[in-house]
Amino acid sequence: MEIVIGILIPFLGTTIGALMVFFMKNVLNPKVEKLLLGFASGVMIAASIWSLLIPSIEMAESQGVISWVPAVVGFIVGILSLLAIDTVVPHLEGNVVKGIKVNLKKTTMLVLAVTLHNVPEGMAVGVVFAGVLAGDANVTLAGAMALAIGIAIQNFPEGAIISMPLKSSEGMSKGKAFFYGVMSGIVEPIAAFITLLLTSFVTPILPYLLSFAAGAMIYVVVDELIPESQKGELSNLGTIGVTLGFLIMMVLDVVLG
Repeated sequence: MEIVIGILIPFLGTTIGALMVFFMKNVLNPKVEKLLLGFASGVMIAASIWSLLIPSIEMAESQGVISWVPAVVGFIVGILSLLAIDTVVPHLEGNVVKGIKVNLKKTTMLVLAVTLHNVPEGMAVGVVFAGVLAGDANVTLAGAMALAIGIAIQNFPEGAIISMPLKSSEGMSKGKAFFYGVMSGIVEPIAAFITLLLTSFVTPILPYLLSFAAGAMIYVVVDELIPESQKGELSNLGTIGVTLGFLIMMVLDVVLG
């Protein structure tokens, strides 16, 4: 039950974020948006290091493998995978993909793009909980929960940034915009559960999968979240957000882990 709850926590973050469409005005306050984008970036960077890369290195070492090899290989594959997704689903000016405002009025493409970007995050949660089920000493339940909470935190602004533009720019009803915002995150628990079902097959390559998830998350941060948080005025708020997000996630992971 704890693992099921842990897997659903990130999805809850997206849902609560999408729910904000019912309480906010048509346009998200630029200051709040910058701060939230930066905060999400900091959370994902810290989670990639303490919840994914470090356990990957320690796990590889315990398996008798050269400790840094799975971390490097998985990280590179994670980066290249997201690069391929960005090539297949291009950023067109006016749409919103992980906080990036780009102008595509086709809601289907919007949800597809965000959904594809959320797959690695679901894998990241599934992978760490698979490690817990496998009894690997390098991955603790508390550490897995910390990662889930961290991703949920960064999913909150994501849900809001998706649902609100659908309401303001495309004229959707609040209910429909909320629905699309929620659906953009449903792939995360699905990907996590699939990973868990394949635990027996996943365990030997767990170090690679952990670093793969880290690479995918860092790509999103570097390519999309941080550039958007630093664009135009109020860039200092984005920097403050990164700092707060990084520190909070680091403390959560170190203390709980």
